[in-house]
Amino acid sequence: MIEIQGVTKQFKDKNKYVTALKHVSFSVKEGQVVGLLGENGAGKTTLLRTIATLLTPTDGAVSVAGYDTIKNPNEVKKKIGVLFGGETGLYDRLTARENLEYFSGLYGLSKHETKVRIDDLSKMFGMRDYLNRKVSGFSKGMRQKVAIARTLIHNPDIILFDEPTTGLDITSSNVFRQLVHQLKRDGKTIIFSSHIMEEVSMLCDSVAMMHKGELVYQGDLETLYKSEGSRDLNYIFMSKLVRGNEHYAS
Repeated sequence: MIEIQGVTKQFKDKNKYVTALKHVSFSVKEGQVVGLLGENGAGKTTLLRTIATLLTPTDGAVSVAGYDTIKNPNEVKKKIGVLFGGETGLYDRLTARENLEYFSGLYGLSKHETKVRIDDLSKMFGMRDYLNRKVSGFSKGMRQKVAIARTLIHNPDIILFDEPTTGLDITSSNVFRQLVHQLKRDGKTIIFSSHIMEEVSMLCDSVAMMHKGELVYQGDLETLYKSEGSRDLNYIFMSKLVRGNEHYAS
């Protein structure tokens, strides 16, 4: 479903180049939920943006649902839903409903499909009370709920979440986790980054751990727990960073 092959990404900073990703390679199978772990600056968001066609790799290639992200970006965009932490992509002058209707229109949904999707998502996220209010007056948590709904409005096959529970209260975070379980039952493919190890342990089939732009582990969680002799993901993650890059087959 997602193939990442030797991806390197460099950015020019004044008179020098900064390498954000270094020869990253791994694959994500259809219907898999993958947790992307790493400290700030590890390259998680850069990798997600590359998969989403928002960044072009300096070297290497990314394929999503059989489409090359450079050669067929529009086909890739039809297949994915994306939410980046701190970037809700919402228009303040519009109501929550109008925002969702606007993005639904971009994906070519009919008025009936749009209404059904908005009704379902607003019920799921408890947004009915403020669905017809302008986003400009929303709290961070309210914005995040609408942003998640925007990400899912076109019922994408592949979903990329960057810190999706940022700004959500405990109840809303639990709703999100239930949503991920439902999306998995529906056969969706999901990659999401998180600093909450409990969340990753609860939701993911496998993990990809990054450190300074490199992949230090990629594989299923049960294999990782067995090889490390521990189910403490936080301890395992910190241990991996200390030991550095190792290769694991997925």
